[in-house]
Amino acid sequence: MYAVVEIQGSQFKVEKDQKLFVNRIDAKEGSNISFDNVLLVDDGKKVQVGKPNLSGTSVEAKVLNHKKDDKVIVFKKKRRKGYKVKNGHRQAITEIIIQGIKEKKTTPKKDLDTAKKTTASKKATASKKATAAKKATAAKKTTASKKTTAAKK
Repeated sequence: MYAVVEIQGSQFKVEKDQKLFVNRIDAKEGSNISFDNVLLVDDGKKVQVGKPNLSGTSVEAKVLNHKKDDKVIVFKKKRRKGYKVKNGHRQAITEIIIQGIKEKKTTPKKDLDTAKKTTASKKATASKKATAAKKATAAKKTTASKKTTAAKK
């Protein structure tokens, strides 16, 4: 089972017991955190894709430690001008381990929606039949009145 989750603005494909380095998270080392922005879940049988995310699904993780990433060198140069600048930095990261993917079982809303639709359609057909019956009786009355006026003439 795996999930695609958005953590600190980046998307990661995660599985249980997977170690992951993400941008710095404001949490103490050893604390448990939960990520609710789950975009996709695949349990081997069925793939669920969120629009844009899955409600009721979360990824549980534990913060192992805070570190700094490898140094990134930023070198600027303009040729023939004697301009060279060398800078660098180490990005702050957090090492986490995924403890599990939790899904909340919900009752499908389609059953409720179809029940509402069937009762609404029954009411609509009943009202259509009633209006059709009224029109038929009105038409009979008009033809009867036309026959009586034609007989009088």
